Amino acid sequence: MTVTVPNVAEAAESPASHLHPVASFDLADHPLPTGREEVWRFTPMKRFGGLLDGTPSSSHLSWDVSLPDGAATSELTLPEIVALGVPAPVDRASALAANLGGGAVQVSVPAGVELAEPIVVRLHGESIDDVVYGHVVFRVGAHAKATIVVRHTGSARYASAVSVLAGDGADLTFVAVQDWADDAVHAGHTGLRIGRDAKVRTVTVSLGGDIVRLVETAEYDGPGGELEQFGLYFVDAGQHIEHRLFVDHNEPRTRSHVDYRGALQGDGAHSVWVGDVLIRKVAEGINTYETNKNLVLTDGCRADSVPNLEIETGEIEGAGHSSTTGRFDDEQLFYLRSRGIPEDEARLLVVRGFFVDIIRRIGVPDLEEQLMRVVESELASSVIARRGEQ
Repeated sequence: MTVTVPNVAEAAESPASHLHPVASFDLADHPLPTGREEVWRFTPMKRFGGLLDGTPSSSHLSWDVSLPDGAATSELTLPEIVALGVPAPVDRASALAANLGGGAVQVSVPAGVELAEPIVVRLHGESIDDVVYGHVVFRVGAHAKATIVVRHTGSARYASAVSVLAGDGADLTFVAVQDWADDAVHAGHTGLRIGRDAKVRTVTVSLGGDIVRLVETAEYDGPGGELEQFGLYFVDAGQHIEHRLFVDHNEPRTRSHVDYRGALQGDGAHSVWVGDVLIRKVAEGINTYETNKNLVLTDGCRADSVPNLEIETGEIEGAGHSSTTGRFDDEQLFYLRSRGIPEDEARLLVVRGFFVDIIRRIGVPDLEEQLMRVVESELASSVIARRGEQ
């Protein structure tokens, strides 16, 4: 199937690298992957169940949005989306979402407006038989301040394109929660564009689904922009959760910090984290650091973690990355047990502390409490599984 978009320019130009496929709204630039490509080599292609073929069902995800005063929604056609200068799709899933989603829903916050409450978008699927493509555009105007939460629940095979535009001097917290049913399939791209002196924080939480593959890219629309990206994922037996991040420092005096943390339990649990930071020649005076930490709770798990740095100029303040994968810290467990805390409870405390630093950054108390309950439920099942192995 070939879908083309006439008379529209591409929103962004990707660097020449095997780590960065061509960013394009044209489906012809995103052929059906085989799994042998560098950016797909960790992904179990057969489990997408036709999602990448480009044949949508007649069903849609149910849409519910809570809009505080000052925010608004509207509809956009694909040419209007491209004219906004949103980051173009970087893979076939998001290109299908952009082309077959019937346009996009736009959620906007006008310049200078500070929202008192978060915008909450709830997307819910009813059946794994539903193949759905969707595009959402979030625009936060210059010097506006907002928190946006997107929650995915239920079951579907869903390809998503999410565009986030933060204007000059904006202050945005963007939270995406994947709390799908066990059989759901989700592949998507979130493209961030960060204005001059804007501050953007993203929090990505992936807990449910059979296979979840999310790509998040970020680029700057002027100097002085700051980006923080936090992630949390909990992978159970047979589950595949994959996060791929790309920060393009294409402007001077920009900042980025990435911190993703995951826990794995059960036979066949598989997590993938690929982080890449590109520092272009013009990006003098930038500072960046990315880290990924994985905690293996049981045997039979696999965590692939690949941090990358591409540096084209040495005129920077700092750049670094790190990755760790391991079991519990024996010293932490020994300390807690020496204080009279039983081993199972000590393990729960260690893992809870591993995640709580990410969850508390969300800034939405009700959501933070809900996520902590989900994490603690997962930890309780881990304790039960461990007892069964003994």
